[in-house]
Amino acid sequence: MKAAKILKEKLSNKEPTIGLLATFQLWVELVESAIAQGYDYLIADLEHKDHGHALVADICATGRMADFPIFIRPQKTDVNSIRTVMDLGPCGLLLPMIEDAAMLDEVQQGIYMPPRGNRRPGGSGNMWVSDFHYENWKTEVEDDLIIIPQIESLKGMENVDAIAQHEIVTALGVGPYDLAARLGVLWDPDHPKHQEAMILLRTAADKAGKAMWRIGDGVALRKEGYHFICAGEPAIMLYRLLGNTAKAIRAV
Repeated sequence: MKAAKILKEKLSNKEPTIGLLATFQLWVELVESAIAQGYDYLIADLEHKDHGHALVADICATGRMADFPIFIRPQKTDVNSIRTVMDLGPCGLLLPMIEDAAMLDEVQQGIYMPPRGNRRPGGSGNMWVSDFHYENWKTEVEDDLIIIPQIESLKGMENVDAIAQHEIVTALGVGPYDLAARLGVLWDPDHPKHQEAMILLRTAADKAGKAMWRIGDGVALRKEGYHFICAGEPAIMLYRLLGNTAKAIRAV
């Protein structure tokens, strides 16, 4: 998939790679807006909201036609859930609450066709694939798929080296709010415990030769040396822009 190849090349070159995580609202035109404003990818979040499979498949198709990467964050990571979201045609997955390598083994079963996995190819989102023979599916989908497991628990931290080194992993991710809560420092990303956890995860990613995916203040993260960044949730960004604009007008 060309979009995935383009993004992987940026990650390999350690270029700033900036995206959006659409949780509250998702619409097809958001893809065009993200491209026009210089973003590198968009994540359709199905973990926290059911946006509807038809819409997400359309989002994936729109991104694919523009060579713009669309990821999906599924609600669950069992084989059947992964099969379902793969049917929608994403070029990557952001996997919530990954706690050990065995969970990634199950994800692999839902992505790969036999003999590497247990997936049956198909789905309305994959009609673009030249055909569903093994070699075509492998080279056009499997080989370039971007997989980002999120570390969001103490168990995930304990197993982070094995997670980062798993063969399907492209980059190591973190769920900063969930992880902070489990560290007992909820909503305090500057707390020493949270900062120590980030160092642990980043070290594991570096040892595995993988990028580190972070969500948050993009400018601050760039200054810390991160290059694979999610700048935030577009509906929240729009909400803040609307509020700041109204305040600025009233202040004149």
